[in-house]
Amino acid sequence: MPTEAEWEFAARGGLEQAEFAWGDEFTPSGKQMANTWQGAFPHQNLAIDGYERTSPVTAFPPNGYGIHDMIGNVWEWTSDWYMPKHKADAPKGCCIPENPRGGREDQSYDPCQTNIKIPRKVLKGGSHLCAPNYCRRYRPAARHAEPIDTSTSHVGFRCVIRDGRRS
Repeated sequence: MPTEAEWEFAARGGLEQAEFAWGDEFTPSGKQMANTWQGAFPHQNLAIDGYERTSPVTAFPPNGYGIHDMIGNVWEWTSDWYMPKHKADAPKGCCIPENPRGGREDQSYDPCQTNIKIPRKVLKGGSHLCAPNYCRRYRPAARHAEPIDTSTSHVGFRCVIRDGRRS
């Protein structure tokens, strides 16, 4: 699985400062660019994009790197353990190390559930259940902590091949 930084780099498709993987407008010229919830979540799903639940791969245009479905449809696991803030966060993008890694497994537990010690990984990309009135996690920068024992219809994964030049 990709690290959080690898996933976000791939999702951006070369658009470093854009809010979404396809630019700054959520639905350019009214066109749905990803499988997200259309309507008032959770009671009204207009399915404008043609999908009430998950969509098939390649149902939406690829990003600038030719990668399909990085945003919406299903959340995607990353290999990084969750931490609320990256240690590598810096005031300027020039100073963040290449491919910063997440925290440690023993520091990824939910601080609100001190009696439950289930480690959490970072999920990226949002899902078909993300809606503007509920969450805006269908952006490359968005992230979510998820316990590793989760089983749900809107979480998936993506594999990467590392060529050894980057880690």
